[in-house]
Amino acid sequence: MNHLKVILFILLGLVAVVVIVQNHDAMSTAVTFRLNTVFFGEKTTSLISLYTIVFFTFLLGVVLTGVYGIVDRFRLKRKIRVLTKELQEKDRELNSLRNLPITSDDVGTIKTESA
Repeated sequence: MNHLKVILFILLGLVAVVVIVQNHDAMSTAVTFRLNTVFFGEKTTSLISLYTIVFFTFLLGVVLTGVYGIVDRFRLKRKIRVLTKELQEKDRELNSLRNLPITSDDVGTIKTESA
């Protein structure tokens, strides 16, 4: 399975290199990035290459995904901790029930009729 992951990453990297090489002229053109909001008005930047915009957009996606992963990990750790405590309580209860003394109370017997 690890070999399959390595092969998949290599193929994905090769596809990325091919896309970059084939689109180098288009991606190296400089553009002005404009943001028009209701509250802040229109904001424009100086000339930025499309490579820079794509890189920062990718970086933003990686950071947001990482933050989501960290938050999810802490949520799952907390759930594991709660479930572990619950399991320990149930184990204690089970052990206390196993160690109950046997009583000599008369328990009704069930008679079976044989043919």
